[in-house]
Amino acid sequence: MDLERRQFLKYLASMFVISLWPLGLTGWAAGLDGDILSTSPQLKRKKLIVLFQRGAVDGLSVVVPFGDGRYYDARPTIAISSGSQSDGVLDLNGYFGLHPALKSVLPLWQNKTLGFVHACGSPDPTRSHFDAQNFMECGTPGNPSTPDGWMNRLLSVLPGTHAPTQAVSLGPVLPRIFQGKMNVSNIALVKNAAQPMPIDRPMVESVFNELYKGNDPLSQAYLQGQQARKQLMSDLQQHMEMASQGAPSPNGFADSARRLAQLVNNDANIQLVFLDLGGWDTHVNQGSIKGQLAGHLTGLGDGLAALVNGLGNIYTDTVILVMSEFGRTVHENGDGGTDHGHGNVMWIMGGSVKGGVIQGQWPALDTDSLYEGRDLAVTTDFRSAIAAVLKQHMLLSDDQLGVVFPTIPQAASPLNFI
Repeated sequence: MDLERRQFLKYLASMFVISLWPLGLTGWAAGLDGDILSTSPQLKRKKLIVLFQRGAVDGLSVVVPFGDGRYYDARPTIAISSGSQSDGVLDLNGYFGLHPALKSVLPLWQNKTLGFVHACGSPDPTRSHFDAQNFMECGTPGNPSTPDGWMNRLLSVLPGTHAPTQAVSLGPVLPRIFQGKMNVSNIALVKNAAQPMPIDRPMVESVFNELYKGNDPLSQAYLQGQQARKQLMSDLQQHMEMASQGAPSPNGFADSARRLAQLVNNDANIQLVFLDLGGWDTHVNQGSIKGQLAGHLTGLGDGLAALVNGLGNIYTDTVILVMSEFGRTVHENGDGGTDHGHGNVMWIMGGSVKGGVIQGQWPALDTDSLYEGRDLAVTTDFRSAIAAVLKQHMLLSDDQLGVVFPTIPQAASPLNFI
């Protein structure tokens, strides 16, 4: 009964936060405990914000290896062109470039507070969104029975008194990454009205529709085939939405990012934040410079730029990680999209980050280097990258890192982020 009562009170508290958000968090916190916040200068807490892209973003379209012709051979219709900055890849270092839809964050690369780890991901071979997300959030690839998430374990080893708002999850439910023995504040975001529209395969050329509009067997077969195709696409769309696990679309993320920045500025106790965005499962009509993926990346880039701008001076003490459960196939499929892959790209952002570089060991795109002959290989375990951030930014000891990640593989290349 006591457990049920505590859960009920936590639910009421989260609802209370939502209702007072427009007034700022200070009034809410002081109402709970006058010692939680005070008029004294903000505590110098190192902060970590983790943004999870649910659905498996195509990292090869985020940070594009435009210097490798095999990338263009594998993607005749969806590759990001290496043209001018107005209509093609944004050159980062002469070999890799940023998707033009992410132009909002290019200044962060240029001022060296944004970097990437390419060919990063989980060593587990699963191509299941749900298993891969679970493994990445628990920090134990291949072990589905881990009872808690790595951010909850991280909270348990941070020094000092744990304030009620030290760890904050933004979303309708507490995610796996924050589940565990430590208390986490869960704040549901306002429901996003701009939900992604169903994804339709491009219409077959109108001439075929005109040609096969009769009642003859061939026309009827064509009509039945079209109806079956629409049903299959509808089923696929449902699968793609499920892969997002209720995470909001990047459309409108900039507004949420501004609110998050205000939240962090108003409450000096906030140290760990998790949020997620869905819609990255691009099996069909992924697009290139424009299209489905480009639209989502625009929302992501605008939101991250708004978050950095809103954090202001706090950005110096903050690291932002952007990650996804796995990447996508090197070759495009017959529906103008990409299927579930392996290696991906991780973002590292922060005012003290040694950005302007792409870290990790690039495995190349020749057939012999691809994972299972189809995917970008993983050469940097995601745990190694995160552990380097926790050690260099949050100053965790080796023993503390061992609690967060019971097993930390040795990185193939040195990772120096701070």
